[in-house]
Order: sequence, then C-alpha cells, then structure tokens
Amino acid sequence: MDIYEEIRRNLLRGDTQYVVKLVQKAVALRYPPESILKDGLILGVDTLAYKFRNCEVSVPESLMVARTLNAGIETLKPYLEKAGKKQHVAVLGTVEGDFHDIGKNLVRIYLSTLNIQVVDLGMDVGKEEFIEAVKKYDAELLMMSALLPTTIGEMKTVIEELKDQGLRNKVVVFVGGMPVTKEYAQEIGADYYTRDAIELRDLLNTSLNKILREKLNKK
Repeated sequence: MDIYEEIRRNLLRGDTQYVVKLVQKAVALRYPPESILKDGLILGVDTLAYKFRNCEVSVPESLMVARTLNAGIETLKPYLEKAGKKQHVAVLGTVEGDFHDIGKNLVRIYLSTLNIQVVDLGMDVGKEEFIEAVKKYDAELLMMSALLPTTIGEMKTVIEELKDQGLRNKVVVFVGGMPVTKEYAQEIGADYYTRDAIELRDLLNTSLNKILREKLNKK
C-alpha cells in the first residue's frame, strides 16, 4: 500500500492523528505537497462526495471525515503556501435561513486544490454578507448553496442586490443544492448551476480560465 492510499483509508476512518502523521511522513519523504493533497486527502474525500450525491452519508460520518481532512490540510498548508499566492477569490456560503453545509464544505475542499482563495461565509448567510464579502475581497466567483426549497429564493435576492450595487458583471455566480435546478438557475440569472460538489470540481478543473475570461469580456 502506498502512502497516498494509507492517507485515503485512514481519512475515511476518521483517524485524525494517524492521517496527520502520514502527511508529515509524506512531506519528510519529499512527496510533492500538491500530490499529497490531491492524491491522498482529496481523492479520499471523493468517496464522501459520492456518498453525499447518492444520499448515503450520515451527518456523524461527514463530520468525522471533515474533521480529519481539515487536520490533514492544516498540517500540509505551510508547504502548499510556498507554491505562491492564490490568484483568484471565491466567496461561498449557504443562503439565509438554511443551516445545511455538507455540500458547501465539499465545495470549499475542492476549491482548495485550485489556484483560488476561498472566503467561506458559512451557513445562514444574508444578502448583505454576500455583497460585503464580494466587495471586500474583490471576489471573481460567488457560490451559493441551499438544501431547503423554502430558502432557494434567497439566491435571487442576492443576485438582484448585486445588480442594484453595480456588481453583477464583476462576479461569476454559481448556484447549487438539492432543490436547485438548471432551469431555476437560468430564471434567477445565475451564470452556472452544478448539481453537486463533484460536478463543480470537474467544471472548474477543465474550464476555470475560460469562465474567468468570459467574465472579463462582459465587463
């Protein structure tokens, strides 16, 4: 078993201490930090993401894996930061009135593998918080999620506020979550819809530069 597989297996077991030791060992053996992140930690959490897609993950399991993953990333962070400053900024959060964040947290994890600074506003985020974060961090990407049918209307509220403040053409808006559809995303004026974190990851892996170029051309 190679060290990446060891990291993946113990990540899914929620063995935080051992995952931290394995990450430290991999760094000491001069494995590339980016490979430790992608082939060990992130590839491991893919299993959790697929379970979430199929509604097979329990809250305790997701919290256990997330805690272990965060510890591994924190251990690795000083070595990743040596690679250089993040070039893009994404603001993300679960909309006001919604307190579900498993999907959002998976998105944050996947974004961390790209050249993107992530500003995670958490859950129950109001339009004012989204707008202020976009302004403060000069964000190029805004990502909103919702799990409740009763809260998805907040996405439209945020987009309308972006328009009112002259910010709409300066930021690419992504929306997602169980009750959100492609048709609803188009109706409210979002730029992109993805059904889950895996689909978003795949989109950004192949098209991030194109998406940002298109945004600049619309300004």
